[in-house]
Amino acid sequence: MDYSVTKMQLPSPAKLNLFLHITGRREDGYHELQTLFQFIDLCDTLDFALTRNNRITITPIIEQLPTEDNLIYKAAKLLTPFKKDSSFGIDIILTKQLPMGGGIGGGSSNAATTLLALNVLWECHLSLEKLAELGVQLGADIPVFIMGFAAFAEGVGEKLQQVELDTPYFLLIKPNCHVSTGQIFTDKYLTRDTPPIRISHALKLGGHNDCLNVVIAHNPEVEEAYLWLKNHGDAKLTGTGACLFLAFDNLHDAERVRSSTPTKWQSWVCRGCNTSPTHTALNQWIEQNRG
Repeated sequence: MDYSVTKMQLPSPAKLNLFLHITGRREDGYHELQTLFQFIDLCDTLDFALTRNNRITITPIIEQLPTEDNLIYKAAKLLTPFKKDSSFGIDIILTKQLPMGGGIGGGSSNAATTLLALNVLWECHLSLEKLAELGVQLGADIPVFIMGFAAFAEGVGEKLQQVELDTPYFLLIKPNCHVSTGQIFTDKYLTRDTPPIRISHALKLGGHNDCLNVVIAHNPEVEEAYLWLKNHGDAKLTGTGACLFLAFDNLHDAERVRSSTPTKWQSWVCRGCNTSPTHTALNQWIEQNRG
């Protein structure tokens, strides 16, 4: 590896939960779940520049989010004990495209992308499994972004089995609200006893999102968007919301429905991916800079 190259740019993709079943609640308050994770090609972008000042800087500053609470910063701090050279620092520029509070894993993806990038730039030489073990301390969705493959997930979301899924086009809609994951998972009406299913059932028949009714009860904007999207097909909620999605066999149909989407909602047409765009770009960077 040619480590004289000190800059790297990586996409940081969103994920969809194609279904989300909550099968139990643990004594520590975390929920046991089953889900299918698939990436989409809607991404933030992270630019990394290696420094020798032992500092971690992130720009721009996100309003109402102190740098120390930013998952990108926390991810970088997790790797500091593993740096080859203690003088290594990093300047990170985040170009945000993914909406916050949408249930598409933007913060988790940013953290995972940071771990993957700094593992290379700081010459930490950790395995993906070790990075995932570190990352789950910051969020249950982080391991799937670290491993970089579409997956059937169990546990709190960290027990992953790689799967090959169809890669349709998706219409993604974000109502004008922010859903708090904590509020949804602590709601007394949340279903927590959905019977576990086998992976074969998940791949053939899919499932539902146990969070949907609770999210709708707290967020009338999500209910309005869900009912609108349901007129066009099998509309689903991802994660704990607020984003909703609908799969299409072709780009034309997805764009046609998007063109009629009320302008008060954000909307995107994107493609499902079974390999994370982060991993594709990182592997290309490593190949280009192999010494």
